[in-house]
Amino acid sequence: MIIGEQKPIAEIWEMIKGYRRIIVFGCNSCVAVCHAGGIKQAEILASLLRMMAAQEGIEKNVEFLACERQCEPEFIMSQAETLKKQDLVLSIACGVGVNLVSALILDTPIFPGLNTEFYGAVPRAGVFEEVCAGCGNCILHLTGGICPIARCAKSILNGPCGGTNKGKCEISPDVDCAWYLIVERMKHLGTFERLFEIQPPKNWATSTHGGPRRVVIEYIAKLEETEEKKGQGGRSR
Repeated sequence: MIIGEQKPIAEIWEMIKGYRRIIVFGCNSCVAVCHAGGIKQAEILASLLRMMAAQEGIEKNVEFLACERQCEPEFIMSQAETLKKQDLVLSIACGVGVNLVSALILDTPIFPGLNTEFYGAVPRAGVFEEVCAGCGNCILHLTGGICPIARCAKSILNGPCGGTNKGKCEISPDVDCAWYLIVERMKHLGTFERLFEIQPPKNWATSTHGGPRRVVIEYIAKLEETEEKKGQGGRSR
């Protein structure tokens, strides 16, 4: 799950000050679960911005809207006509949503209302923890299912550093040392000896170090292309 947090309202206000017709565009998936960007949050934020405009005597028309997912074109395009009528779309989706809406709604500025923070696990309601860095070259089979890239403050790949202390990271006594967790987990699994195997250097080209990433599932892409061609053939007749 992608975790986001609403930007400070003062920052949002400064972003939108020069626009009159504004729509707060929510996303009812990941950021709705973490109570940052769903339809309810869109409604609350729109109401707050209207009140701020009234207090300052500024004329603004602030509406709200949401789609199921801002990371998929079909959900965005179902709302496209409404979005295109605005002077500004304030997206409260993750950064992926802001990017895709910007690519599809070309003539309207799309601003972010959230800060996208991390991929999160949900160990219990209302708690979100970063456990995966999405590096594209997973090594969890070597580390007991615990990611040292995301969960170690230094992303160390060859064991704990000198700053570990009684299972905690040197940055804070509230942060577990990822390598302590890995060692204890692998002891429990009976695979501790695997940590002594020499591993080749990690291929970071699969992460953002190799530029923007793209995944294509060939059979789905070809199926979509075939359906489009059929549709075009039907219209030409």
